[in-house]
Amino acid sequence: MGDLYVWLISFFFLIALLALVVFQLMCLADLEFDYINPYDSSTRINRVILPEYILEGLLGAIYLVTGHWIMALFCGPYLYYNVKLYTSNRHLVDVTEIFNMLHKEKKQRLFKLFYLVFLLFLSIFWMILTALEDHE
Repeated sequence: MGDLYVWLISFFFLIALLALVVFQLMCLADLEFDYINPYDSSTRINRVILPEYILEGLLGAIYLVTGHWIMALFCGPYLYYNVKLYTSNRHLVDVTEIFNMLHKEKKQRLFKLFYLVFLLFLSIFWMILTALEDHE
């Protein structure tokens, strides 16, 4: 029963991460179509980047502590990329360079989105499998 709770927690963490990445993509799309100015867009994106990194780190730590090694390995590249961006101070969106980097930033967020959807499907699969094993 404890594993089921771990999968439920990871499910909600992944939903929260997906919401943060979709929010960033919406801000970039609004900027691209001139619905929002660059300052507001970069401020909104920068406000949610650190919570995204913290949630991903917590998710990887939960997988490690509970012994779900495969999922922890799947979280590894995403976590490594985030740590690499943070340590090189490239994690925040610059107001003056946001138009020049718009295509790259959108591509980066889309890759994160697809990667998180993949992790979500794996988490749902393991949650269903655990629930069926607990039911028997």
